[in-house]
Amino acid sequence: MFHEQDIEEISQENVESIGEIDQLWLVKRCASMILSNDFPFDFFEREGMSNFMKVLNPNAVMPPINVIKAYVSDLYTKAKLKLKQDLATIPNRISLTVDLWESCTTETYICLTAHFADANWKLKSKVLTFCTVDPTGAEMCERMVEFLSDWGIEKKIFSLTLDDSSENDILQELLKTQLGLQNGLLCDGEFFHGHCYARVLKLIVEEGLKLVSDAVSKIRQSILFFRDSKSRRQKFKECVEKVGGVDSSVRLHLDMSMTVNSTYLMLESALKYRCVFESLHLYDDNYELCPSVEEWKRVEKICVFLLPLRETANMINGTAHPTSNMYFLQVWKVQCVLADSLRDEDEAIKRMAERMMSKFEKYWDEYSVVLALGAVLDPRMKFSTLAHCYSKLDVSACERKLQEVKSKLYMLFDKYSSKSISSGVQRTIQDESSSMPLQKKLKSSSHGLFDELKTHHEQLVTGKSQLDIYLAESNLDFRCYEDMDVLQWWKSNNNRFPDLSILARDLLSVPVNTIASDLDFCIGLHVFNKYKDRMLPMNLDARFCTRNWLYNFVRDVGEDDDDFEEIMNETDSDD
Repeated sequence: MFHEQDIEEISQENVESIGEIDQLWLVKRCASMILSNDFPFDFFEREGMSNFMKVLNPNAVMPPINVIKAYVSDLYTKAKLKLKQDLATIPNRISLTVDLWESCTTETYICLTAHFADANWKLKSKVLTFCTVDPTGAEMCERMVEFLSDWGIEKKIFSLTLDDSSENDILQELLKTQLGLQNGLLCDGEFFHGHCYARVLKLIVEEGLKLVSDAVSKIRQSILFFRDSKSRRQKFKECVEKVGGVDSSVRLHLDMSMTVNSTYLMLESALKYRCVFESLHLYDDNYELCPSVEEWKRVEKICVFLLPLRETANMINGTAHPTSNMYFLQVWKVQCVLADSLRDEDEAIKRMAERMMSKFEKYWDEYSVVLALGAVLDPRMKFSTLAHCYSKLDVSACERKLQEVKSKLYMLFDKYSSKSISSGVQRTIQDESSSMPLQKKLKSSSHGLFDELKTHHEQLVTGKSQLDIYLAESNLDFRCYEDMDVLQWWKSNNNRFPDLSILARDLLSVPVNTIASDLDFCIGLHVFNKYKDRMLPMNLDARFCTRNWLYNFVRDVGEDDDDFEEIMNETDSDD
């Protein structure tokens, strides 16, 4: 093992080979580390880091804070210009989410995030602004109009996802009116407002865990009990061997973070050791925490209930969020579990399910169509999958729901197809053909067989829209395309469905959560730490946005590093 004096000796031996460190390179590396790891700007001036750098190379002169800040500011300017150009050139619309943060000094910050499919048909989430705001609906609306105008996307908005609150209701109504006056919304804004699905799931989980709170507490205390000392761990091990039939390789989890994932893992692992816990009092007289038979049964039912919620939490909180088509199935699975719980023989489970269903239906009734439209535009699902899902829940309402989704899909598609026609795309193609040089005409005539086949195909589908043709085609087999990237499928079929593919990009990019958080169902105001509170709002906006644009809040070597190098090189070339 190396010690500090060993490192110093090695460093001294290689000082000459290291040579003078290029200061511009050092500024780049410092900026990269600060942004990617969310370090404070004075990180490299702290005593421990300063001593470490001197040990590595006594010739290294760390750049001052103001130089690093200036460099990050340049990165922000360049990255914003690049993102602005990207948003202007993509043909599809942009969905928004709004999230509020609060500083230790009680100032409120608004985080406005854009969600869209980029030029490579990859789903992106980019923070547009992070600044102080008066948290009233009217004030936030006024600021958001300014932000959207600054970014030049006020006429490219598809939807806005918000957490439920009275001020957010005011915000979405005012913003819907403002954007409507500029003809910036489709179908009079019918698809504009989206609810935060994570909020609904959080409420449902809280209701479910209330029912088994005593059992959850007993299981938690039981795990802490046997982990408390070596002798208790030994007695637990003896009990496992005596009981038999228990897979001792399964680890008993403890829900220290109190999230859906950790609570589910704790209950699931405890169920596998149920016989051991029920017998443990025979080996340890001090153990008196075992849940009753009835409580174990309820824990089993809660685990079945929590499983789809856990899967949804993993989808929402993953680094790369899925397209909206997958959320329809997740929501449906949650609703199926609730429906089954309504028929449970346990009256307590039934009462719990009734309370949960009332919260769930509010979200489902107001927002389910958007998720259903996304599912239809998954070539593996379409309307046949919707019919199966709806009929399993309520056969009598299945046809009505299908017709509602279909009518709204065709209404939305009409807006996209009429926009394409009015843009004169077809006329432009014809004009280009008529003015084509003789050499190109002769070259194109060599493909006459294919042209004839194309014409024949067009005659067969005369009177059918792109949407008609897409829906008439057979579904792709889930067994062969389970891990398919739906956006990439639409990219490869863009020539066949030019208008429908743009609609698909918009619908599949709609987010169901207001923030990409590392905590399950993280809702409400997020609080800054102290060093961020000391930053000026302008500096905080630049730092927060730049970190998101370059690293997406996750340090990931690869594509993001290329972006960082590209933007830094642009900054250097300007210098």
